[in-house]
Amino acid sequence: MSRAVSRAVLALGSNLGNREETLRRALSALSTLPGTAVIGVSSLYETEPVGYTDQPYFLNAAAVIETTLSARALLGACLGVEAALGRVRTFPNAPRVIDIDLLVMEGELSADPELTLPHPRIGERGFVLAPLRDLFPDGQVLDADFGEAMRSVSYEGVERRKTCEFQKYFKKK
Repeated sequence: MSRAVSRAVLALGSNLGNREETLRRALSALSTLPGTAVIGVSSLYETEPVGYTDQPYFLNAAAVIETTLSARALLGACLGVEAALGRVRTFPNAPRVIDIDLLVMEGELSADPELTLPHPRIGERGFVLAPLRDLFPDGQVLDADFGEAMRSVSYEGVERRKTCEFQKYFKKK
């Protein structure tokens, strides 16, 4: 029996190598997951690193997908895409070729340490909220309301770089 289609929102970031190409490759890989389609991609944002600051700036984006995968299967698939693109985890907030976070999934709430939904730090991070604002201008991100966070968070160090030119390769919302 197949699962119903759900929408999910992912945050993507890269600060090593050809960042834009890595984001494109990550989105392409995500679109090949079973029962999954990328249906929306934000603009690209150049952002200052947070936490460990002695590293290159990030290129960040957000994507909306439709998937028949469960939240846990999607999380595992995201980790697999990261590994396939060369992500090596060395220490918290370390430089990375790719980071893919599952932010929100339709109809899913979880307080599990391995998978917390919605992602616990969305409302504190301008580098996550700026791309989300492109996709959800009113702050209503699927089942979660981040409108107040979008209005109050600091966007210092977050600069819109350009419209994501590879949006055209994915299914439109």
